[in-house]
Amino acid sequence: MAELKLTRMTQDEFLEWQQSQDRKYELVDGLPVLPLKAMTGATHAHDRVVVNLVASLHGQLRGKPCQATTDAIALKIPAGNIRRPDVTVECGEPRLKDTTSAEPRLVVEVLSPSTMNFDRVRKLDEYKSVPSLRYILLVDTEKPQMTLHVRDASGWTPHHHETLDATLDLPGIGCRLEARDVFEGLPFGD
Repeated sequence: MAELKLTRMTQDEFLEWQQSQDRKYELVDGLPVLPLKAMTGATHAHDRVVVNLVASLHGQLRGKPCQATTDAIALKIPAGNIRRPDVTVECGEPRLKDTTSAEPRLVVEVLSPSTMNFDRVRKLDEYKSVPSLRYILLVDTEKPQMTLHVRDASGWTPHHHETLDATLDLPGIGCRLEARDVFEGLPFGD
């Protein structure tokens, strides 16, 4: 394994350095760091929600100009950071050799107790600065709760959903997410 470089890097330097690593890092304030979920480990609940989201989005996007990706694809933040959302939907021409999202429209962070506050504040603000994003979805794993932040001409508006009967419409990517599908396999009672 290559030794962790402790000097500040640009996004391009980081992406070049990342190619020689055996773990996926984020770039934060010029320094490579492991994402919080990598340090604490993802739970089965977290993984189940990610798989459910990718499956639902992939099925709906088949044959369309957008595709769902996992945290293997990085997201450049205009201020210089690089993040790894749990799920991203990007649109446009596929760039199969790239490791970053070119035209992200939706990012999803699956919350866990150890990352919840960080994701709801700092990452949310960073994601809001990405010009092509139209949706930011924060999904809880402790209860059937989701917050969808939607960008329109007047800015960002949060929409809170707290039941298994919730439906999230994402017309900007031609998708709809059913809470029951997102939380399938988790022990939430009806």
